[in-house]
Amino acid sequence: MEYAIDTRCIHGEGHRLPDKNCAISYPIYQTASFSHLTPGHNPNGFDYSRESNPTRAYLEETVSSLENACDTIAFASGMAAIATLFEYFRPGDRIVLGEDLYGGVSRLIDRISEKNGYRIEYTDTSDPEELKKRVTPGTKAVYLETPTNPMMRVTDIRKAAEAAHSAGALLIVDNTFMTPYFQNPIDEGADLVIHSGTKYLSGHNDTVCGFLCCARKEHAEVFRLLSKTVGSTLGPFESWLCLRGIKTLALRMERHKSNAEKVRAWLLQNPEVEQVYYAGSGMISFTVKSRETAEGILRNIRLITFAESLGGTESLLTYPTVQTHPDVPEERKRKLGITDRLLRLSVGIENPEDIIADLARAFREAAGESGRGGE
Repeated sequence: MEYAIDTRCIHGEGHRLPDKNCAISYPIYQTASFSHLTPGHNPNGFDYSRESNPTRAYLEETVSSLENACDTIAFASGMAAIATLFEYFRPGDRIVLGEDLYGGVSRLIDRISEKNGYRIEYTDTSDPEELKKRVTPGTKAVYLETPTNPMMRVTDIRKAAEAAHSAGALLIVDNTFMTPYFQNPIDEGADLVIHSGTKYLSGHNDTVCGFLCCARKEHAEVFRLLSKTVGSTLGPFESWLCLRGIKTLALRMERHKSNAEKVRAWLLQNPEVEQVYYAGSGMISFTVKSRETAEGILRNIRLITFAESLGGTESLLTYPTVQTHPDVPEERKRKLGITDRLLRLSVGIENPEDIIADLARAFREAAGESGRGGE
């Protein structure tokens, strides 16, 4: 029987690894190694937790079920998943990247992976015609976020897949913002899907993890080899925390989205707000009229927390230009609109009126500070 996604968040689907003691909450196998009965024989197939662990395997099967993937590898962070992903490519490989990406990805590509000799081209993947021009024969992969971080640009995944596959390239989609509850890139033609599981999947701002979901077995085999060799896999306790978070994913995503829509409507009516960027889910970016206003808001929020990250139960307000995107070249930031007037809000699941009231007070106090500064 095929279950709906909100049911799969709680029960998974067709798990091969039911707990032998029938525990409702899958146990934490906090062990480095597993014993063998005879040489070369372990009845459950587990040897060493860097390579495989029952708690992590249960989580991987759950995420595979949600993303309609043939296999998923869980990593110690989203960036660990992305760094392992790029180990797949070789010097000289041409890779097209979305120009609006999480700053850590840009740092990885522009600084750390520079020595690998990839031929990188950034483009606006939300423009199908522009993407078609950039994906030429010999391109190995297209890597994108949709919606993007932090400007909330949306790419048509199906059209991106057509462009990539026509050139023999892979399509890789970061699905962190939408989650599999709102979007399934593999169903639209993506070959690989990335998640920072730290965000909505875990959902409680209490663990760091990442995922690489594979549409085909041959890719899964390569990335399992890479993950166990590099040693970037997720530990059992963090796996259990993420499993626990996923159980409420459907409920949380509905509340994040409904809260965000109310906050967006309030921001659109605020005369101090010049532009609001929203593409569904619980994420909003907005520009205000001055740097002083942006910094004043950050100083004066009380319920909302001034912090990096997103996707947790608590509302977080982030200053992208100095927190998440400081290593993005200034020219690219200016082109995208990542200025000192841009704020990114991860709308939590608090009462929406309390979130709006906190923003309203912070705007008022920021205006008051600005007024005093001009006296």
